[in-house]
Amino acid sequence: MHTLTHFRLCPFSRSIRVALAELGFEVALDEERPWEGRPQFLALNPAGELPMLALLDGPMLCGAYAISEYLGALPVDSLDNLPLVSLFPGQLDEQAEVRRLVDWFHRKFDREVTREILHEKVYARLRTGGESHAPDADVMRAIRANLRYHLKYLEFLSNQRRWLAGDEFSFADIAAAAHLSSIDYLNEISWEAMPGVKSWYARVKSRRSMRAILADRLPGQPPPAHYANLDF
Repeated sequence: MHTLTHFRLCPFSRSIRVALAELGFEVALDEERPWEGRPQFLALNPAGELPMLALLDGPMLCGAYAISEYLGALPVDSLDNLPLVSLFPGQLDEQAEVRRLVDWFHRKFDREVTREILHEKVYARLRTGGESHAPDADVMRAIRANLRYHLKYLEFLSNQRRWLAGDEFSFADIAAAAHLSSIDYLNEISWEAMPGVKSWYARVKSRRSMRAILADRLPGQPPPAHYANLDF
């Protein structure tokens, strides 16, 4: 069986888990805490970043960018099942828009929101063996301001288009939902303030490919009650 090395709240890992599920891949999950810098992990991926996908009788792929592009280029007859979606649908200009938005979330959104909020509310605690850690109030204030900016852009996109990049569901929706789901696990999104985003996320959240993500739980840090609720 294929194996995905991941961390359950890592948005990059989540995006690939959802993409694999959309394409009908069954994978074994191997959880890694990349901040520990295990020599065995670094020997496989010197970048020390997640996720990593080891394909049965195939290559080892490192990073969400490389994995998503590889999966997006696979011919249909090489997949375990017929794909439910194309990760990068449409003509070249439409595919370019998908990639622009993937880059927005996996780089800009991650840099300004997800990475910092996970550090403050999850990783810092896990690094100390589960000891109590109070997030820095000033840092959290800046993160939340950044989050509001990004949610306003998402609200604009969701009100203008059927899906974020256009008429078809794509890896742009998957990448965005991966980040929002990680943040929502930490109860940092005011959904009622963004009805367009909420409606779009509800449609993504209802897809079969999201079920495993919504079932994730971090020991000692449960999500809010609405996290896995499809009618939230």
